[in-house]
Amino acid sequence: MKWFLFAGSLGMLIGVALGAFAAHGLKGRLSEASLAVFQTGVQYQFLHSLGLLILGFASRLGISDPLLKIAGYCFIAGILFFSGSLYWLANGGPRWLGPVTPLGGTLFLVGWGLIAWYGIR
Repeated sequence: MKWFLFAGSLGMLIGVALGAFAAHGLKGRLSEASLAVFQTGVQYQFLHSLGLLILGFASRLGISDPLLKIAGYCFIAGILFFSGSLYWLANGGPRWLGPVTPLGGTLFLVGWGLIAWYGIR
């Protein structure tokens, strides 16, 4: 689970870069609606990268469980599918990517559900 610290930190770094890019490089090049879609991707990337950091730090404190590990992988895949598809769609990517976004959202839900399950067991 140490990789979750790496993935979470990298996700936050990329999120900052993409947020700044959207605010400065894409403003005026994208419609307001497309810019909002892009920013939604950044927001969810930040939230789930933070979740990865929490899982990584928990493992450093000796808290380890297969449910938490699966949750972390769900967050990573969710960022790739949800945020990645929104970035691509906002920039004129193919419309077939539309169904990929809810798949990423579902992975986020599964990840949080697994953490909840771990917490209540």
